[in-house]
Amino acid sequence: MTKPIRLNEQLCFSIYKAQKQFNHFYSQALAKYKLTYPQYITLLSLYEHGTMSVKEVGQTLNLDSGTLTPLMKRMEKDGWISRKRSAQDERRVDVSLTQKAKDMRDEIYDHVGSCMAYLNFPSEKYEAIKAQVDTVDQHLTAIPDEKLQ
Repeated sequence: MTKPIRLNEQLCFSIYKAQKQFNHFYSQALAKYKLTYPQYITLLSLYEHGTMSVKEVGQTLNLDSGTLTPLMKRMEKDGWISRKRSAQDERRVDVSLTQKAKDMRDEIYDHVGSCMAYLNFPSEKYEAIKAQVDTVDQHLTAIPDEKLQ
């Protein structure tokens, strides 16, 4: 019989606790802008890529339409984004930044900064940890659902 792994020895529990801390960090840092973390990463994606379809935003952020649609409705209501049907394909909805979002970009970047600065890790350590977490994500993604049942 395999010896059970204690809770504090579980990688998943360490990641879970760190995620809770990230959630707290970002909820505090973004409160000034009345943004949630998913809204913030939506802005980051649009700052990086420019106008995108809702589907492309979802793929970039790994969010399904059930999560993305209400999130974008709130962002549109609050003046961060605009959504318009594509002239080329009316089934496609394009998402773009409003002038407010463009004007606030640098302020948001300066205010929120990077968690790296608060973690006080040298950039090499930060990149190594990020690469390891990305590897964990890739391995978990590769596990077929039927193996888990």
